Amino acid sequence: MSEIQTGSYKVDALIAEDIDAYLLQHQHKSLLRFITCGSVDDGKSTLIGRLLYDSKMIFEDQMAALESDSKKIGTQGQNIDFALLVDGLAAEREQGITIDVAYRFFATEKRKFIVADTPGHEQYTRNMVTGASTADLAIILVDARKGILTQTRRHSYLAHLIGIRHLVLAVNKMDLIGYDQQTYDRIVDEYKSFSQSIGIKSFTPMPISGYVGDNITERSSNTPWYTGVPLVELLENVELDVTADQGKAFRMPVQWVNRPNLDFRGFSGLVATGLVKRGDAIRVLPSGKTSSIDRIVTFDGDLEQAVAGQSVTLCLTDEIDCSRGVVITSADEPVQVADQFEATIVWMADEMMTPGRSYWMKIGTQIVSASIQAPKYQINVNTLERTAVKTLELNAIGVANITTDRAIPFEAYETNRTLGGFIIIEKMTNATVAAGMLHFSLRRSQNVHWQALDVSRDVRASLKNQKPVVLWFTGLSGAGKSTIANLVEKKLVRMNRHTFLLDGDNVRHGLNKNLGFTQADRIENIRRVGEVAKLMTDAGLIVITAFISPFRSERDMVRQMMAPNEFVEVFVDTALEEAERRDVKGLYKKARSGELKNFTGIDSPYEAPLDPEIRIDTSRMTPEEAADMIVERLIP
Repeated sequence: MSEIQTGSYKVDALIAEDIDAYLLQHQHKSLLRFITCGSVDDGKSTLIGRLLYDSKMIFEDQMAALESDSKKIGTQGQNIDFALLVDGLAAEREQGITIDVAYRFFATEKRKFIVADTPGHEQYTRNMVTGASTADLAIILVDARKGILTQTRRHSYLAHLIGIRHLVLAVNKMDLIGYDQQTYDRIVDEYKSFSQSIGIKSFTPMPISGYVGDNITERSSNTPWYTGVPLVELLENVELDVTADQGKAFRMPVQWVNRPNLDFRGFSGLVATGLVKRGDAIRVLPSGKTSSIDRIVTFDGDLEQAVAGQSVTLCLTDEIDCSRGVVITSADEPVQVADQFEATIVWMADEMMTPGRSYWMKIGTQIVSASIQAPKYQINVNTLERTAVKTLELNAIGVANITTDRAIPFEAYETNRTLGGFIIIEKMTNATVAAGMLHFSLRRSQNVHWQALDVSRDVRASLKNQKPVVLWFTGLSGAGKSTIANLVEKKLVRMNRHTFLLDGDNVRHGLNKNLGFTQADRIENIRRVGEVAKLMTDAGLIVITAFISPFRSERDMVRQMMAPNEFVEVFVDTALEEAERRDVKGLYKKARSGELKNFTGIDSPYEAPLDPEIRIDTSRMTPEEAADMIVERLIP
């Protein structure tokens, strides 16, 4: 069978003779995902260009030119074509495209590859984290002329933190320093000292030139002192993470329940770790219910077993409650279930983290509500010093405790990236603001258990002959919340309803007297009030609250605490000018003069409800009329 010589690769003529056979062969090649990272202008795009060129998976017009006349593929032709490719990648950078992660595909005879070209600028570190989240290997590029830089350390720290097991230190641009071995050895020694300090057990150093091609596809004569393998050979033979995952205990997060008809009920997902066979005993978490595997279903037919990396549908021998987000595990090696954790967090948003705020947390296949406490410390990637901070800002790496609204199955990230890695999502904008790795559950989450009570909230409500509910009044200071809330309670009491009014000023004399008016303290103020209101609805009461509660996310947090349809948001809609004109307590005057900081509407924002159950326009309605309308809505 004839062969075509392309660079250092031989392209099998099977492509031309039997395309179906070639595609089948190509389909069963393993896939390695890796990233290139490092500081600005360390040569990431150039290296990727070289890999694309030398693997012959380059732009279609270049492919056509190469295949039309293979005789032109000499040293001079390579330089011309490669220069065009690098110029194209450079043009992307000039247009601002490489501030994002660019994914590129290429293949060799042994393996397929997806490479993530991540930006080197510090402000786009979050993009590097995105690219690294699915990578098996990271190539840390260093400009031989500049040595180890801050971004080299930061990207190495993040790659190790995310759990990438294979690191390659590619000392690039060796041609620009005359292939000097002493400079190379000095850089490797410095990196070795740093890598050991952050817990990296091993890495593979190599001297390269992405532009010239030294040690990319074959050993270069320019570096006779280098005895290691070329880069592509290393990429072709490195062990994939999925191989290591197959030796662990069985875990599969359920992505969806598959029930096309009444006779079939299966639970579909990607096997995260381990191996499962027909007949195996399994446990479903967090419920803890047990069953066994009846069938392992795939598009191509039933299997006797499935391993990590396969997408399957599992049918169980018993009808048990199982839905999206739960985790199916081996019965004798289940994962932990908890609602409080310590975690490392990489903050990725321009807006700093707000301790205590309720965010969405996506872990595995489930999304839960979670709040992040003030960081225990932040990590300086240059010195590895742990510094005390009150919050996390863009690109900061810190350790903090996280509390979820319900217990979730998990494993430490170092054991299971699927069940230990998570992202944090801002509830109002749906923007991803952080990524994180769970360390362990807090001891108190394991030792504190919910006590079942014989007298239920329904019994307490029936004794009072009413339906529990929370009337949550929100609006600017001076809008009239307390006035209307007080009138509503008086009217309800006359109707023999059992009520309790929680007023913003009153709770700050006792329950929340230790809280100020910073954003974090405001959030904690609302969280505490929400928990009290929940307890009162459990007692069967109609709870009325009057708080500015300026942030939508915190009002939504309280809504989620309550039973369905038991949270009624009442927006007392008053223009800032009108509220400031009233200024019953003289607070606006103090805020305008600078005596009162963080005052809502002046130097702290108020986020009006987007879709409240009740809206009160105080410019068209008196407090008495507003109270009557609310009572009529509540008790028709």
